[in-house]
Amino acid sequence: MATFGYGRVSRSDQTTENQRLEIEGQGYAVDYWYADEGVSGKVSAMQRPQFAKMLGQMRDGEKLVVSKIDRLGRDAQDVGATVKLLKERKIEVIVLQLGKLDLTSPAGKMMMTMLAAVAEMERDLLVERTHAGLERAKAEGKTLGRTPKTTPEQREAMKAAYASGASVSSLARDYGVSRATVLGIVTEKAAA
Repeated sequence: MATFGYGRVSRSDQTTENQRLEIEGQGYAVDYWYADEGVSGKVSAMQRPQFAKMLGQMRDGEKLVVSKIDRLGRDAQDVGATVKLLKERKIEVIVLQLGKLDLTSPAGKMMMTMLAAVAEMERDLLVERTHAGLERAKAEGKTLGRTPKTTPEQREAMKAAYASGASVSSLARDYGVSRATVLGIVTEKAAA
């Protein structure tokens, strides 16, 4: 029976290679490796292209190895549903984060439920802290988001030139910005 490895990273500039090396470093000979790169952890396991493709290739009784529990789903409910589906197919699920505990066993199921709930709580707390930080920054008068490519004076000059017949392309060249930036400026509503 084959051993499958699965990795996931949220951003396309990241790689799953460290997850693969971690799995192989624990003594697992991975016959088939699947990885979703640039796929958010908010996406359920079954909606991840490579995870779904892997499930289509796996036969009953094979083994799946992942580095961390959050690779199996977006929250406790999703992880539970994924493991239940794998258990029905008699696929052994190993999460290195938990040692060599098979998640489809009764002890593994209990551990998985607890850890998935903790991981979900950590994600919720991170979002909460991020929102609190943004609110504090706004209250302190800090400007959030990207630094504008043009000054308020340049924006007013662009609007005036556009109203006088200047083309979007010529304004983009004159100010060294994209046509999209110029269009955003000359079509924005007055004082939002």
